[in-house]
Amino acid sequence: MTIADFLTSPLPDPSDPPEGEDFAGPDRYFNRELSWLAFNWRVLEEAENPRVPLLERLRFLSISATNLDEFYTVRVAGLRELAHAGNTTPAADGRTPAEQLRLINSDARRLLARQQDVYRQLCTEMADEGIQILAKEDLSRADEKYLDDVFLSNVFPILSPLAIDPAHPFPFIPNTGYTLALQLERSADKKTLRALLPIPHQIDRFLPLPAPEGQHRFLPLEDLLLMHLGSLYPGYQIKGHCTFRVLRDSDLEVEDEAEDLVREFEVALKRRRRGEVVRMTISAGAPAGLKRIIMSELPVRDDEVVEVDGIIGVAALSELVLSERSDLLWPTFTPRVPERVQDHDGDMFAAIQQKDMLLHHPYETFDMVIRFLAQAANDPRVVAIKQTLYRTSYDSPIVDALCEAAEQGKSVTALVELKARFDEAANIRQSRKLERAGVHVVYGFLNLKTHAKISTVVRREGDRMVTYSHFGTGNYHHITARIYTDLSLFTCDPALGRDGTRLFNYLSGYAQPQSLENLSISPMDLKSTLIKRIGEESAHARAGRPAKIWAKMNALIETDVIDALYDASQAGVEISLVVRGICGLKPGIKGLSENIRVKSIVGRFLEHSRIVCFGNGHGLPSKKARVYISSADWMGRNLNRRVETLVECTNPTVKSQIVGQIMAANMADEAQSWVLRPDGTFFRPDREEGKRRFNCHRFFMENPSLSGRGSAGASDVPELTHSDD
Repeated sequence: MTIADFLTSPLPDPSDPPEGEDFAGPDRYFNRELSWLAFNWRVLEEAENPRVPLLERLRFLSISATNLDEFYTVRVAGLRELAHAGNTTPAADGRTPAEQLRLINSDARRLLARQQDVYRQLCTEMADEGIQILAKEDLSRADEKYLDDVFLSNVFPILSPLAIDPAHPFPFIPNTGYTLALQLERSADKKTLRALLPIPHQIDRFLPLPAPEGQHRFLPLEDLLLMHLGSLYPGYQIKGHCTFRVLRDSDLEVEDEAEDLVREFEVALKRRRRGEVVRMTISAGAPAGLKRIIMSELPVRDDEVVEVDGIIGVAALSELVLSERSDLLWPTFTPRVPERVQDHDGDMFAAIQQKDMLLHHPYETFDMVIRFLAQAANDPRVVAIKQTLYRTSYDSPIVDALCEAAEQGKSVTALVELKARFDEAANIRQSRKLERAGVHVVYGFLNLKTHAKISTVVRREGDRMVTYSHFGTGNYHHITARIYTDLSLFTCDPALGRDGTRLFNYLSGYAQPQSLENLSISPMDLKSTLIKRIGEESAHARAGRPAKIWAKMNALIETDVIDALYDASQAGVEISLVVRGICGLKPGIKGLSENIRVKSIVGRFLEHSRIVCFGNGHGLPSKKARVYISSADWMGRNLNRRVETLVECTNPTVKSQIVGQIMAANMADEAQSWVLRPDGTFFRPDREEGKRRFNCHRFFMENPSLSGRGSAGASDVPELTHSDD
């Protein structure tokens, strides 16, 4: 498909409203939790996609399991708490917490069963490629001797076998804890013993065995333990066993009046380990007595237990994505250094002075963000740096640059968000490192997460101070930046510099800005700005002018925004949305949303950027369009309970890049796209035999962006014709 094909393709015929559904009420929305499960099904489908390299398919399988674990420990845990408290307040779609839990558990059980089917298929294909996952019955004498040494030297010293009897109470099993349960009998007097053997997470789940060159053989750790029970329980025979794994409520509760936020989070992190069990997976055929004791002691109910005929803890399969088997992975891709930066011999400030620069990660290297801050740290003309940090890596070069700047005497302020879920402990460590270097660390608001991605650098140039700003759609995390698609806008626009300073004043001093020039922020005016722009498109449509909206995000749930989109559709605005994950909007329904189409892209890279383009009375693509990038998804939490940014891009080259290249390619993609039907199901576009489909990720890897092209003109937009499944 070319971009021309996409722009001239008609919207699908709208569906008649299903009988009995009331689109003036909750039937106008899809359920958030069920929509998330539908997304995870799409992730799992990639593990079955024969066009994806074999070990990347294994990675998708592992990701689907990790996603589901987090979903249960946070979202399901919250619904469970509401249901147990008797709360019947419905979600936007009208379902109570208890009703949602029933549907979630039913769909999740199907998903877990499908994961096992996919795992068995991948094992067969991996064996054909010389990668074997063995059972203890498959081992030779030489293997057993080798494993004896491995067990005694690397495993035995850290095992803690635990008896279960009146003198030994049932131990605490932490979140994601994986445990071997045993039923034993003493040979001397036939006395029985029940015991638990926690499987240590400090050791790889899959142990490598000697193998011929070019081949790989692995044994699961639990099989090694079963082989060596005699060393742990001499004089006993095993009469039965099973394995089980628990997931616990992992949401954090922090006191509203905490005097020391860091200390309060440290205490809350300890509480997280001990949250109630929300799901237990147990191996099929577990001895009835063992299973009964485990369920009673945890405790869990029947509907919270899933029997698994296969491998428990599918997430651990990520260990088998072997870097040395490059033939079974995506081809190596090296991100580009923008020509504009090369034209200025790597000087970020000079490149930004020329004009605004937008980088599209991971196709353009995230190293430019690091270089921007590292250069600022070592530039004697830089006097101040301000930075938000939501998620960072353990050895973050961003944090190192901020520390270096502070140690050189610059004024450095870092907003560290302690409430970034599952990164709380890492962010506490980083905040202490920054403070030791002399950085002024602030933690923002107790009741709002700071999710905005912004850096400002103040530089003395002649007799004036110039503010250089970076606004991003993704985190300052140099590892995830290799696989997440995100945008980085670099600018020295004075208005955006002033807006950035006002935002930091709000974060550090609670001084709410009276006005902003070119920036909208939540929870103040970001949502109202979106709704206002959507309304303006409706007015254009009613006046007979071209009216279009293109938007891209990770999730669309906020009902006020959805209702504004419905109204725009009914006014005649053509709306095309790329929503990777959760979508509460029902597209293509006559009288409600017949002018809206929604797709999800799941492929080599994780779509993460947030973009919205309004035709502004001129349609799309158009030089007259109003174009925004944002840190915020269109969810209640982002628009009402977080500090987020929405930045209007006014530079013509940046606008052309976003509308005519990034968004156009996303809209035209078919190879990795799933289209949302009015009934909530997704389908892939028909694949005619022998016909290749346009792949936006491949296109971006092969075509440089506009705003980083040095002296190249903005009119040279590559034709979107590259196809690749």
